[in-house]
Amino acid sequence: MGNVILCGSNSYDRKYYLDENFAGLPQQIKDELKIMCVLYTEDVGGILTLEFEEDGTLIFQVTNDECDYLFDEIGSVLKIKELQHSKRDLLESLETYYKVFFLHEEI
Repeated sequence: MGNVILCGSNSYDRKYYLDENFAGLPQQIKDELKIMCVLYTEDVGGILTLEFEEDGTLIFQVTNDECDYLFDEIGSVLKIKELQHSKRDLLESLETYYKVFFLHEEI
């Protein structure tokens, strides 16, 4: 089945994407995801996607163009750790939401 993309931000195209399957999320959560992803790519560069793995774990997936010499690889790792800590409640809630509504698990 592979990973399911929740949302993503692309610093090269200056675009943000939220998968339409998650349009039912409360507007405040959608706004917070957008702000988080866009600020990440503005600070670090590259492309950030938040993806659910097959077991429902939410991961940060980062890619960048090979010729992007301004991409901050060290800053990327630090920023993701900061987001995982500061947005822990949001990220855990999203995992629970995905497991209940998409994987039909009982919590």
